Amino acid sequence: MAFLPMNAKEMRDRGWNEVDFVYVCGDSYVDHPSFGAAIITRVLEDCGYKTAFLAQPNWKNDDDFTQFGKPRLGFMVSAGNIDSMVAHYTVAKRKRHDDAYTAGGKNGRRPDRAVTVYCNIIRKLYPDSPIIIGGLEASLRRFAHYDYWKNEVMPSIIFDSKADLLVYGMGELQTIEIAKRLSEGYPVESLYDIRGVCYKIRTDDYVPKSVVELPSYERVKEDKRDYAIASRRELEEADAVRGKTLIQRHGKYILVQNPPMQPLDTKQLDYVYSLPYERWYPKCYESLGGVPGINEVLFSITHNRGCFGACNFCSLAFHQGRAVTVRSEKSIIEEAESFLDNPRFKGYISDVGGPTANFRLPSCEKQKKLGLCKNRRCLAPTPCPNMQVSHTEYLDILRKLRNLKGIKKVFIRSGIRFDYLIEDENDEFFRELVKYHISGQLRVAPEHCSAAVLDKMGKPHIESYKRFCKMFYDFTGKENKDQYVVPYLMSSHPGSTLSDAVELALFCKRENIHPKQVQDFYPTPGTISTSMFYTELDPYTLKEVYVPKSENEKAMQRALLQYFIPENKPLVIKALIKAGRRDLIGNDKKCLVTPMAGQTQGGYSKQNNNRNLQNQKGRGKNGKDKFAKYRRKNKKK
Repeated sequence: MAFLPMNAKEMRDRGWNEVDFVYVCGDSYVDHPSFGAAIITRVLEDCGYKTAFLAQPNWKNDDDFTQFGKPRLGFMVSAGNIDSMVAHYTVAKRKRHDDAYTAGGKNGRRPDRAVTVYCNIIRKLYPDSPIIIGGLEASLRRFAHYDYWKNEVMPSIIFDSKADLLVYGMGELQTIEIAKRLSEGYPVESLYDIRGVCYKIRTDDYVPKSVVELPSYERVKEDKRDYAIASRRELEEADAVRGKTLIQRHGKYILVQNPPMQPLDTKQLDYVYSLPYERWYPKCYESLGGVPGINEVLFSITHNRGCFGACNFCSLAFHQGRAVTVRSEKSIIEEAESFLDNPRFKGYISDVGGPTANFRLPSCEKQKKLGLCKNRRCLAPTPCPNMQVSHTEYLDILRKLRNLKGIKKVFIRSGIRFDYLIEDENDEFFRELVKYHISGQLRVAPEHCSAAVLDKMGKPHIESYKRFCKMFYDFTGKENKDQYVVPYLMSSHPGSTLSDAVELALFCKRENIHPKQVQDFYPTPGTISTSMFYTELDPYTLKEVYVPKSENEKAMQRALLQYFIPENKPLVIKALIKAGRRDLIGNDKKCLVTPMAGQTQGGYSKQNNNRNLQNQKGRGKNGKDKFAKYRRKNKKK
């Protein structure tokens, strides 16, 4: 199959005078199932709709938006694989130079808040054309939300964008139903009963019954306690089995979120991944150097969706959901076999994973009928006794992939949930993971070592990580392999004090961990951790949470994790003094850093230290200065 038409000429080359949908995307066009835009547009195409792909249109004039004319059924708009603000700015709010989802890899080909900008242009040009927004940016901003870059609470994106409908979550089933009804001539208002969508109505219009009402936009903007309550309720109802309709008032309008769409089952997932993706980008990008984002995922296989780990800083629970669904073994093997005909394939499958690579089962049997528990996690702070743990099916798939002729190596590079892995009484998978599926390093995410911080992250305590590492190195030693665990660590998460950061630095020293990169907590829309960052409250207890916000403290926490870098020494010493840990400044083995030039043990200057020693020599047992009276007398003379 060919790529979808990207401009008017390619549309006419297909013999089309018009298209049914124009899909507007903030990313360059990559036709690969790791890109959500590729999945949605291939689904539309397979359902018989003429779809054009408008990639990174120039928002500074109207030409790109008008080249296809008015689509017969409407516009679908997405910012791309990630939020456009995250794509543009670092956690320090500095402009990024690179953009992995743009041809040529350089930033600046999409606007800030891309969904809103694109939709406002479309609404001006085609006032009566339906506009449906989706993707990560729209999904995570579907309620009133804290915007880190503006440092204020913003209304639901459906208002600022002037869109008719917002699709949240993965979106395939909603897209199929929306397209079907629009093609049958039904108005946009007839789509308001579809699960997994949000829409807006006036306050005097009909409001669905049996709803959960969130504090209004005006209240969450003024009262941080109300914001915390709203963020908790939003996540509580993000369950396809038991989730209720949510409403949130915005002045004269009401935002309505229907219950989540059921996640795709195995048959539906197999269908989605069987569509005829080119698994590459169009030729027009070759002269620019291609799209860097394809390189890591080109020969990867997604075998599951959903993650019941539900870390507080991760948007997966709010977007993709906690319910795990999987593809069939047959579908996965067929995708791997298709690689063999690709001239770019060298025999290496880079990943067989998903949000969490080693999940193939629902968290428990109970969740199938009752949904996932509202205010309880399956793995943290300790594993739920009802959780079912098995790697048997996943291991069988990996074995069959390894045995395919033409496959040299099958790696697992997406996240392994180590706390789940060590709960499996059968260690076959762990042993074969170590033996066959690691390229020297296995990255896992303990994130921190402080129990207080890990509780705010929704992560298990550090003992599970230590247990995992012991097993890993035992199995690695038996295989006579030179392999290492590389932990992801996060600084400045809500709840992390300077003392907690010192504790993490000492943990790294004891465990001989030297992180090359440290991720500062990034407050992105739609997560519980972002709610904590903004409100300084725990949404589940409404108790106060310490939040490191100043650039100075965040820099100190980050430097502590890389205490071994010489350039960080001044900041590390400053942090240790502020945390009351001068004992860690010195030449002893227990210390994190040696003193700066002109300092002595504990970070004191030599001048101050000599003065302190002199003062100590002149003090008696009761601590009083024996010579003070003598000095005063001589001073008068």
